[in-house]
Amino acid sequence: MKKIMIKPIALVFAAVLFCFSSIAQTTPPANKVNTVQPKIMVIPFTKEGEDIRTILEQDINRRVAISKVKEGFDNRGFTTVDFSAKLKTALDDKLFTSENQSDFKTALVEMSGADIYVEVEVPPMISTSGGNAARLILQAFDASTANSLGNKVCESNRMNTTDYGALVMSALSKTNLGSKVSPCLEEFLNAMQIKFNDIVENGRSVKVDFSLAPGSKFKFSTEISPDGLPLSDVLDTWMGENSVKNNYHVQGVTDVKVFFDDVRIPLKDERGNNYNPNKFALKIYQFLKTKGMNPGKQIKNGTIYITIK
Repeated sequence: MKKIMIKPIALVFAAVLFCFSSIAQTTPPANKVNTVQPKIMVIPFTKEGEDIRTILEQDINRRVAISKVKEGFDNRGFTTVDFSAKLKTALDDKLFTSENQSDFKTALVEMSGADIYVEVEVPPMISTSGGNAARLILQAFDASTANSLGNKVCESNRMNTTDYGALVMSALSKTNLGSKVSPCLEEFLNAMQIKFNDIVENGRSVKVDFSLAPGSKFKFSTEISPDGLPLSDVLDTWMGENSVKNNYHVQGVTDVKVFFDDVRIPLKDERGNNYNPNKFALKIYQFLKTKGMNPGKQIKNGTIYITIK
């Protein structure tokens, strides 16, 4: 049998290659970033007098637009919530009986479990001698506070077709004059992700409005035991201790009102569960109870209203 001789230099070279291969397999990229991606629900934009419960049944173009925008998010790896499925469940189970359109939308968004909802406005098809085009207006909002997370207008190329689905896809994937410019949906997603990352890192912004009920025995200048500090300062200290990274801002203090216009609360609690303004309001409520107060609380559009009785 013929023996195969391996020269020492070849053994050394093979060992070096093995070392580099091992390092490449075990060492993570230095620039890898652990990005938290939000759960998104795409919903139709509604004007005054329109009912979100029936709007998709009446307009096929809106159904197409909602479907294509959701599909665009799905194709980029985002977790999405199906608006139509959630709406059907809510209606079938008679979960909401309010006749108020805005209240129903808010309740539906809360029920969905989405972190962000994206409203899609679909103006009429643009028809010119050069062809037809679709224009979509996308607006993203924090589901818990309704704070804006970005907006974008996407318009398709002029095309000789009445296929609205094709026009919508053209609008979402269209690049601007430079070939290096990202498609419209990509730009919208990137801007939205940056703002969501800020929420993950620094908390979401809520407003907290403290007021006094008629006949309350307290004023915001009332000294509170055991430290003997005015109530306004007690609240200020508590906000510093309970906001994310001591990040809060008090806009005004009077004898009858204290208003914090930007208090950062966490996205998740200590157990990793969703944390929302209602949980923060409950925490305020429990704190004030320990000070011998009987507070009332209400939450609307990202503002927490606390009334001290």
